[in-house]
Amino acid sequence: MEKKTKILRPIHEDKELLQTKPRVAEDFTQRDPWRVLRIQGEIVDGFDALHEIGPAVSIFGSARLTAEDPYYECARKTAAGLASSGLVVITGGGPGIMEAASRGAFESEGRSVGCNIELPHEQEPNPYQHISLTYRYFFVRKLMFVKYSVGFVIFPGGFGTLDELFEALTLVQTGKIESFPIILCGTAFWRPLVDWFNDTLVCRACLDEDEMGLFHILDGPDEIVETIVDHCKAQGYL
Repeated sequence: MEKKTKILRPIHEDKELLQTKPRVAEDFTQRDPWRVLRIQGEIVDGFDALHEIGPAVSIFGSARLTAEDPYYECARKTAAGLASSGLVVITGGGPGIMEAASRGAFESEGRSVGCNIELPHEQEPNPYQHISLTYRYFFVRKLMFVKYSVGFVIFPGGFGTLDELFEALTLVQTGKIESFPIILCGTAFWRPLVDWFNDTLVCRACLDEDEMGLFHILDGPDEIVETIVDHCKAQGYL
């Protein structure tokens, strides 16, 4: 009987780090202590590249929205307005809304930073970046967004976008970071989620009513830019 050969497929770095493995002999470069050094290297590289960029705003949104989508143009104009006001624009470095925001900053002669992530699909770096970093680990990438941002703008998106939104809200809620503008762009898109917050989370005492003030829902580039710039001027960033 012919013996079948097991095909070993490459595994994503985050998945490899977080999975539980049986006790088998393995290459030392695949052990957790070695991974800690790789993680440390990513953090050091990020800090080294970004420590002098100045106040920045992170813009998030779906990688799947095309240039024909109205939110793409809104993200481009929002980023252009922020960059023209002297703020650096940070995105996830990929396509869709990320590309729109990078493009807006780039075309307005502002500074565009992309924090890309290695993924098996969707996440190819866009060409509108002055600084482009690529990460193996989501949590290192997310650290860069939070550390160098004085505001978050959240456009429509999926699980990844929601992850960034809820992390920012949690960090502000728990006092782990200073409060800064967290703006949801698109009333029609976000209203059902916010209604659920009010009707379920607040009503069940899972959230305090005043915690609903941790974010704003806005619709246009001008009001988004004005809200963030006013905050930055009040805090002495601009």
